[in-house]
Amino acid sequence: MKLLAIGILSLVTLTICLFFSVGLYAETKAKAPADIKMEAPYKHKKAIATLSHQKHTTDYKIGCGECHHDDKGKPLTNLKEGDAVQSCFECHKKPGEIKGKKAKGLSKTEKREYHANAVHDNCVGCHKKWNKKNNSKAAPQKCTECHPKEKK
Repeated sequence: MKLLAIGILSLVTLTICLFFSVGLYAETKAKAPADIKMEAPYKHKKAIATLSHQKHTTDYKIGCGECHHDDKGKPLTNLKEGDAVQSCFECHKKPGEIKGKKAKGLSKTEKREYHANAVHDNCVGCHKKWNKKNNSKAAPQKCTECHPKEKK
């Protein structure tokens, strides 16, 4: 009888510990912020764009891999809310944007080494596809729609 009581007590204790550790794990998992300022560690010429992460993932049902990709540009399809991701600038390290004469002769990959080129290709490219698919102009494509004039 005493052995049965010890067994039941051990089982109850183990169950409580299991629930506590699962709750602790769930609580420590990072949640992506609702809005993300698309900052990089250099001086910007225009106002910094803000990405509504929550709208894109929840309202528009866009998967993580639509924006987050590996070093070959392939979508990270196995990401889920709370997973750690690198910032754009960790790979696209060259500051600013290259265009015009300076960009002449560079491949798309070389242009995407520049932070602004990579972000613009990713965001504006997706917005253009979405607008075309939905016969709409709702997804922003113009500079001022993402980079509003700064108030002085």
